[in-house]
Amino acid sequence: MNDQHNGRLTREGIRIHDAAEFDGMRRAGRIAAEILDEIAPHVFPGQTTGEIDRIITAMVAAKGAVSATIGYKGYQHGSCISINHVVCHGIPGPKVLKDGDILNIDVTVILNGWFGDTSRMYVAGKLPRKAERLIEVTHDALMLGIEAVRPGATFGDIGHAIQSYVESHRMSVVRDFCGHGLGRVFHAPPNVLHYGRPGTGPVLEEGMFFTIEPMVNLGRPETKTLSDEWTAVTRDKSLSAQFEHSVGVTATGVEIFTLSPAGLFHPTYARDAATPHSTA
Repeated sequence: MNDQHNGRLTREGIRIHDAAEFDGMRRAGRIAAEILDEIAPHVFPGQTTGEIDRIITAMVAAKGAVSATIGYKGYQHGSCISINHVVCHGIPGPKVLKDGDILNIDVTVILNGWFGDTSRMYVAGKLPRKAERLIEVTHDALMLGIEAVRPGATFGDIGHAIQSYVESHRMSVVRDFCGHGLGRVFHAPPNVLHYGRPGTGPVLEEGMFFTIEPMVNLGRPETKTLSDEWTAVTRDKSLSAQFEHSVGVTATGVEIFTLSPAGLFHPTYARDAATPHSTA
């Protein structure tokens, strides 16, 4: 989809949006977040990732939105579902979830031309302790990155906040994938790195829209992409987790467009294999 917006671009090609355009992002982001809330009861041992994706695709249509991923570079699913050592871009299919599997579900919708992009972690059944710790660190790293967003800060400040926190817990930040600008386009400048040095990179300005979506591995950061040309996995087969929000820079800080309406973003797992619940 071409960006028809004629607003200002920064020197780095980053679009600056006006106040009225925040509303379009709020609406699109809310729908994406609602879908991730509503899919939680459908994640359980014995369920297939293909059935989860079928339900998500139906939810997108029922909410009057369009899937941004169906048809994107040949991709044919309404979500990406990445299990255990899959870092990102896992393709839904006949894979059956087992007790203790952790998975990231990533959904992007288009509503009235605006893109809402978000992902979060789930567990099928009982959550193993080492996976729980990974999920906690990944979530908290995302939120620390978001806390660094304000006019006058830099993208390096965001990356540094994430990297330093993750590495203090002896985990690693994936460097092969990053966040991105969005708005009336799916992917646009800037690349939002989840590592970096304070004070480096483009300066944040009010009106910038982008995702922050750190991928964190229990082992080393290296990844490889499988022969399907989508699925990225950890090279050392260690567990990986990811959380993603779409955000906008405001005059005083940051607005998160993809907050969970039901308060289920962090994270929708059950400690005792009972009903999924939030710890936040």
